[in-house]
Amino acid sequence: MRAMRAEQFSGYEALKLVELPKPTVTDGKVLVRITAAGVTPLDHTILVGDFHIPERPLILGNEGAGVVEEGGGADFPTGSRVMFWGTYGAFEDGTYCEWIAVRKEDLCLIPDNVDDVSAAGIPVAYLTAQVALSLAGFRCGKTVLAPAIGGSVGNAVTQLARALGAKHAISSTTNHAKAEQAKALGFNEVIDTSVEKLTDGVRRITDGYGADIIIDGIGGDVLSEAVKALAPGGSLITLGYSASRKTTIDVTSLIVSQTSIRGFNMFSQPQAIVADAWKSTASLLRSGAIKPIVAKTFPLAEATEALRYLVEGRPFGRVVLTV
Repeated sequence: MRAMRAEQFSGYEALKLVELPKPTVTDGKVLVRITAAGVTPLDHTILVGDFHIPERPLILGNEGAGVVEEGGGADFPTGSRVMFWGTYGAFEDGTYCEWIAVRKEDLCLIPDNVDDVSAAGIPVAYLTAQVALSLAGFRCGKTVLAPAIGGSVGNAVTQLARALGAKHAISSTTNHAKAEQAKALGFNEVIDTSVEKLTDGVRRITDGYGADIIIDGIGGDVLSEAVKALAPGGSLITLGYSASRKTTIDVTSLIVSQTSIRGFNMFSQPQAIVADAWKSTASLLRSGAIKPIVAKTFPLAEATEALRYLVEGRPFGRVVLTV
């Protein structure tokens, strides 16, 4: 089978198209013919050597969609369309390939109203958003801020918060064109930080109250500014660092309002919590309450260009490989 494999962890040039044997199915695993694979910032982090040091070479790709070929049993019959996420592409070979053996507990049936390309970009963003909102104590009527409306997690959190009854589902962008694009797509509470500070925008939208919950996948100066936008007793969950791994926080922002910051790692979540997140996500997808946004697709052999486009082009929506 064809696969895009990182031969080293040294940058774009290390990602190579190779021919490998088709995987065999062992107990508890399901053979899936991949039709599409999501491209994520984690893939780039691993490729450039900024993650842990996994075994190399390594097929990248943390999430995907495809068709069950063998081993799915009654839950996932042969021919059924599935999407999945797990430790693939990070701690074991991933989805930048034509076939993969997937643990059954990592699978979810794709709703009939969702195509494979869209499905491939669902798992990481929406499962992360679901679990993070739950850990932050979300309930109907809360105000949520998730910076970066064009990014996968920022967009997913904003969509989910809105679908689940948030009083305000706020996001942001540093780009005026993206702010206009967001508005055209129906995201009416997006702060354009090229003309307004993040904190000022949140206070304006909430009449000075702030955000009960902030889910930040950006880090750096965005995290530093976001802390100031928390409402009294609010909480911020940090789960990414696409801007920077380092930031400076004025601790009085936490002390005076008795707010809190919590780290989040999706790989560390219990299987039962992930299973619940899958059920909720699938239900919302079927109803049309949430809808993944795909910016651009690339063929498998152009995975390097896809990663470069994601990281350097900073598109609005997901980047997906078609297989």
